[in-house]
Parts: sequence; structure tokens; C-alpha cells
Amino acid sequence: MRTLFTQISVFFLLFVGFQSQAQDITWISWEEAVELSQTDAQPKKIFIDVYTDWCGWCKKMDKDTFQHPDVSKYMQDNFYMVKLDAEGKDPIEFQGKTFKFVPSGRNGYHELAAALLQGKLSYPTVVFLDEKLQMLSPVPGYQKVEPFMQIARYFGDNIYKDKDWQTYAGK
Repeated sequence: MRTLFTQISVFFLLFVGFQSQAQDITWISWEEAVELSQTDAQPKKIFIDVYTDWCGWCKKMDKDTFQHPDVSKYMQDNFYMVKLDAEGKDPIEFQGKTFKFVPSGRNGYHELAAALLQGKLSYPTVVFLDEKLQMLSPVPGYQKVEPFMQIARYFGDNIYKDKDWQTYAGK
């Protein structure tokens, strides 16, 4: 009995210790990111997680990738972090245009999500924008921690300015 109690206690301590390492990302709205990019003395790039409520891979990426301590720290240090519901109903104003929800099929889509994903509505897709809100690249599909960090550093550390992706990734 004592051995079982000891094992459970050790497991609990390890579990609590691991959980305390994970960092919660502070997600902000599209509007907040645009505002910060225009008002901060040293604006960051913008990272957008385009998701839907029904997307299982989106939830898995939230849990496995974005909650990883290395990922969450690096991303928050280098990007304004935006979550954009690709099926969100609220209109979004940007650069004099109003992006709206478009009913289509069972769920419909948000025009801003379609614009950011260049018409390829696939989830999850993450989008990287530079400090001037110019598209760097959409990246479709679920990404594990290591491949995601390689992509994030490519844009976050400005490697994309000096090397093409193929050279950087060693392909």
C-alpha cells in the first residue's frame, strides 16, 4: 500500500511539474494586433492561427504545439498572436474594407480568413505577416513542435530575408 501511495505521489508531482512548465499564450484579436502594429515603437510580426470550432487537428495543435513551453515563449516574444475563427460571424474592418461572414454550405466562412488563406480554406492553417501587415506565408496543416519551430524561426528571426525556404530547411 505504501509503495502504491509513493508511486502515485511521484506521478502527481511529475504531472504538476510538467504542467507548470507550459505557458498559456495570450491570444489577441485581429483588431488589437493591427492597432499594436501601428502604435508600438518596435512592432512585432503577426501570427494568425486560423481555426474552426469543429476542427480536431486545430485543437490538437493548440494542445500539443502552442502549449509547448519553447513554442509559447518564442511566439509571444516575437509575434502578436491572433486566433481567427474562420467561421466567425462578426465583421472585421481592415484597410477600409469590411470583411464579413459568408453563408455557404453547412457552415460558411469569414472573408478575412479566405483572404489570408488565399482562398484555400483548410484547417488548421497558420499565417505569418511581417510588421507592416504584409503576407509572409500561410502554412496549412497540423505542425508538431520541431517543424513548427523551424518555420516560426524562419520568419521570426528574419531568415526569410536572406535564404529561401529550401536552402534554410536543407532540402
